[in-house]
Amino acid sequence: MTRQSGKQQIAMGKNPERSRDHNRRVVLDVVRMHGSLGRMHIAKLTHLTAQAVANIVDELVSEQLLMEIGRLRSGRGQPPIQFAVNPDGAVTIGVEIAADHMVTTVLDLSGKVRSETIMPVENTSPEHIVPLFAGEVKKVHKRFPSKLLGIGVVMPGPFEIEGMSSVGPTTLPGWSSINPAAVLSEASGETVIVENDANAAAVGERLFGAGRAISSFCMIYFGVGVGLGLIHDGAPFRGAFGNAGEIGHVVVAPRGKPCPCGQRGCLERYASLHALKEKLAEAGYENADFAAIEVLHREGNPVVKEWIAETADYLSPMVAMLENVLDPETVILGGALPDAVIDEIVAAMQTLPVSVASRRTRALPRVIRGQTGQLTAALGAAALPLFEAVTPKLDISPTAAADNAA
Repeated sequence: MTRQSGKQQIAMGKNPERSRDHNRRVVLDVVRMHGSLGRMHIAKLTHLTAQAVANIVDELVSEQLLMEIGRLRSGRGQPPIQFAVNPDGAVTIGVEIAADHMVTTVLDLSGKVRSETIMPVENTSPEHIVPLFAGEVKKVHKRFPSKLLGIGVVMPGPFEIEGMSSVGPTTLPGWSSINPAAVLSEASGETVIVENDANAAAVGERLFGAGRAISSFCMIYFGVGVGLGLIHDGAPFRGAFGNAGEIGHVVVAPRGKPCPCGQRGCLERYASLHALKEKLAEAGYENADFAAIEVLHREGNPVVKEWIAETADYLSPMVAMLENVLDPETVILGGALPDAVIDEIVAAMQTLPVSVASRRTRALPRVIRGQTGQLTAALGAAALPLFEAVTPKLDISPTAAADNAA
């Protein structure tokens, strides 16, 4: 169950003892959102009893997940003790396994990035990546001996779809026939959560970026390909098989460019980082990386300009379709492109097709740029176990839904 507090939704606690794990997440989440709070303020915001909050706060302090930061001097009487998330209480590790690189990140409990490394990878087969992954996790965990909440791993989707999952330059060949979470968990000796890169990026934006105060949004994510992450009522929407939001293989140009998936005219063949690099290579700019694209854009390179205009043309009807189907508060654009490039794409999409989002009064523009930057998927990977640990599940049971409807 949730309620509105300003622009943010706050999950309310459940007082029965059977909901203790949920209540712990509720308390951690409300303290994380507000920076610091006293016990009575936590109880008021979460609708938990004062005794329940006292017990949970004491438990979280003993586990070093919360810490006392002194008393709040205001009003009469004994000032209340304030509690904040203890950034040194725990860490999460995030790993992005992409078509040409592997990124490893470490987040502390407050969401601060403690470490970030990028490793070029030529061979992305399981036989090569699994021992590399295990070695990186061991190395990072040795540097950060705090409690490890878990490991998040992101890979480009879609998962287990014949003809899409193992072909083409935006995929990871060899992974479609194995369970990556099980294989990577066994290799590292830790619990591993696996997510597609777009959904992980949306989680990162929800926790630390443009989506912090937005409970339902779509995120169009530029990886090597292009994908869609969905946040609904504060939680990621994955679909039945983890492939919700696979917009990269939506046909936008019938009889257009051939795609490795077997279709022609897929969105990914036009509005993706891979498509931009193809255009640049044809113009003589081989192996253009992030920094090179940033420079080319700053210099007004005509190839980059042309790709931005084309991308905006193809994404505009896609945004309107997403709005009509999902009715999000906004659509966020982000990923492995320089901020200035994404800003220009957003600017070029100002004349969007009419949709259910075409309201005169809006709290947010229909399309905005994300705030988590170039490595948003890796940040999202590290955010996944943090999300599981400190964010309450916002979906309500049928019984609760019936109670609300009464």
